[in-house]
Amino acid sequence: MNHLDHCDALADEVNRFANALSESPVDTPVPSCPGWTASDLAEHLGTVHRWAEHLVRGQANERIASDVMEFSRGPVNADWIREGGDQLCSTLRAGDPNAIMWAWGEDQHLKFWSRRQLHETLVHRMDLELSVGANPESTPDIACDAIDEFLINLARAAHFSPQVRQLRGDGQLLRMTATDHDGTWTVELGPSGFELSAKQEVPTAEFVGPATELLLVLYRRLSISNTSVEVRGDEGLAEFWLAHSALE
Repeated sequence: MNHLDHCDALADEVNRFANALSESPVDTPVPSCPGWTASDLAEHLGTVHRWAEHLVRGQANERIASDVMEFSRGPVNADWIREGGDQLCSTLRAGDPNAIMWAWGEDQHLKFWSRRQLHETLVHRMDLELSVGANPESTPDIACDAIDEFLINLARAAHFSPQVRQLRGDGQLLRMTATDHDGTWTVELGPSGFELSAKQEVPTAEFVGPATELLLVLYRRLSISNTSVEVRGDEGLAEFWLAHSALE
């Protein structure tokens, strides 16, 4: 997927989130985001959209806190979500995807934000659907892109998700394999941290399952027991990874 693909998919996810929000009582608990209600989740996402739009519009060369930005804080509802999401999509589409700017992840270009905001919105749309007992869906292409983006940026998330720093080892290989797509990723855990690896040997442990369910497990939105995802090999390593790889 390229920058414009991400923008198009983001626009769709904004609309899907807004539709789900309009059908959910504002005080609905969101179990996959402990302590949050549907309103809390929507406030978070709408604020993140506006924060990212501000950064992209100015091609910020450093992080700017959202509390110093002057943007709409509500009322938090479906229209407010669409307003912020639509403006974000417009600003992203108008920008040069290869423009250099600050990003918290690996890719220090404007295009980082179209990809990140797509998957931020995708996962939170799934959070909202899970809160009302729905079965979240995505295409294998988008789910695999979300897994790839998650793994590429995870090490850089350690400054706001410090438990990521504990993902170390002595050469263990952890593989994630989608059964409905050609997506496969191998992570090697070394003494100084972890990195994506091209090694092809049998891994120490492996997560295997449909891309969307695999994504939900890796983001800790669903437990393995509630999906068709299998863990092969060292279950302790798989559990260790899940316990320390959450984005906070």
